[in-house]
Amino acid sequence: MPIDQRVIALYVPKLFTLLKGGYGVADFRRDALAGLTVSIVALPLSMALAIASGASPEKGLHTAIVAGLLISLLGGSRVQIGGPTAAFVPVVFNVIEKFGYGGLILCTLLAGFMLIAAGVLRIGTLLKYIPKPVITGFTAGIAVSIFSSQVKDLLGLHLDKVPGEFFARWETYFHSASTWTPAAAALSVATVAFIVLLRRWRPALPGFLISVGLGVVFVALVHPSIETIGSRFGEIPSALPAFAIPPIPFERTLELFPSSFTIAFLAGVESLLSAVVADGMIGGRHRSNCELVAQGVANAASALFGGLPATGALARTATNVRAGARTPVAGVMHALFLLVFMLALAPLMAWVPLATLAAILVVVAWNMAEIESFRHLMSGPVGDRVVLVLTFVLTVVFDLTVAIEVGIVLAAFLFMHRMSEVVAMESNVSLIEEDRADDPASDDQRAQLPPGVEAFQISGPLFFAVANRLDDVLNQFPKPPRQFILRMRLVPLIDASGVTALTQMIERCRRQGIGVILSGLREQPAAILAQMGVVEDGTTLRFATDFQHALRLAST
Repeated sequence: MPIDQRVIALYVPKLFTLLKGGYGVADFRRDALAGLTVSIVALPLSMALAIASGASPEKGLHTAIVAGLLISLLGGSRVQIGGPTAAFVPVVFNVIEKFGYGGLILCTLLAGFMLIAAGVLRIGTLLKYIPKPVITGFTAGIAVSIFSSQVKDLLGLHLDKVPGEFFARWETYFHSASTWTPAAAALSVATVAFIVLLRRWRPALPGFLISVGLGVVFVALVHPSIETIGSRFGEIPSALPAFAIPPIPFERTLELFPSSFTIAFLAGVESLLSAVVADGMIGGRHRSNCELVAQGVANAASALFGGLPATGALARTATNVRAGARTPVAGVMHALFLLVFMLALAPLMAWVPLATLAAILVVVAWNMAEIESFRHLMSGPVGDRVVLVLTFVLTVVFDLTVAIEVGIVLAAFLFMHRMSEVVAMESNVSLIEEDRADDPASDDQRAQLPPGVEAFQISGPLFFAVANRLDDVLNQFPKPPRQFILRMRLVPLIDASGVTALTQMIERCRRQGIGVILSGLREQPAAILAQMGVVEDGTTLRFATDFQHALRLAST
């Protein structure tokens, strides 16, 4: 039976497609410069993430080189940058603590196979159904866990081992507070302040790399007693990543399976979220299942080279886009530049103070926490707030796997409860006479539209499973309209994810100079929109009682 060409097209790497369409010297110049820029960001970050995960710093560099190269070569996104990310830190730390580094290798291998299977089975399209409160909850929880893991190096505490459990960790910190090193604490505070100020006044400069350089100078000239990479781990090997597998506890596969699933889940979700954001920045469209297969291959290869789990890195991908990347060649160059830096600068890296790397991770954790998104979701419906807070607390206090499972299950039950309420309400409400003129069957909608006005009607609940479809609404029109009417009389319910997607669409319209008119809002959507701060401003966003009212507003 011949394979459908449309199916094959789903797995063709973007690199192949773009190179086939033509690639010149100017394109390579832009990609090479973008790759160099991203590698400068990734160099200190990869080492810091490895150390925070309980591994040696070269493991982070090997991951960024091997996995980053394969993700760009095989992936379904034009500008995705892959490597170790902060999302993996808590789960990797716990796996290494319980099962050793061999256990992590097995976990990463299993996660790679899971990702490949998910891509082949086309599960990439299903990951968008994860509710926003669950994603924000575990992301914020991971940020707190990362900060918690860095207190030892931030303050220069003299500890032999930091416990993996949250409360035990802070109890240990409390009892060891008297052992702090003032110079290390001062360097940490100065590093955070420097990065924040540099981002405000000179955002184009590589703040992470500059802060590492200043930290090296401080240790070498002012305070050589501060703990460094060299004093804890020895010198970083200045050699190519070697194919070497440590002893793997295959007999503990069943015990490691939940952690493997968590790694695969995080890699899949974070890579596809990063790809979606990149699409919005460049106006492209990624191949989700191709991206999952690439992530799987990259994680399996990273494990075979002794590396860490990897996924698409949102901050590095955004840096890549802003630096002018055109194709996945930029990601390939990023990996090659990292390899050159590791080979050339390995002796110097031994002088990098751990306090500086800990400070960098504090900044990463703060950015990852999504404080504004968390606060915005806390203004949503009670059920969404419960899912958000519970996922956050479980991530911090217990385990990321438990948090994700409970969050998704609770969100599913909440959705079913809401749908049952909507069905009951609909069965007792007759069609209001004034709304009959707004019925799509009454006449041809498009015939009534003035020049420069477009309309779109949503039918059914606007919740987390369908919210992402709003991203494609504006793409259906050949040219951006002057006014856009979104007909919502047939939307009985909206949740926090729907409000977030609607807000993003309104913001996109605002940037393009398109006025948005929401027509026929019903009681529940109107109340939730008002509750979450989506209100009329008279220009970008206006409300209409029905479609005829919306047409009159669009004509003014």
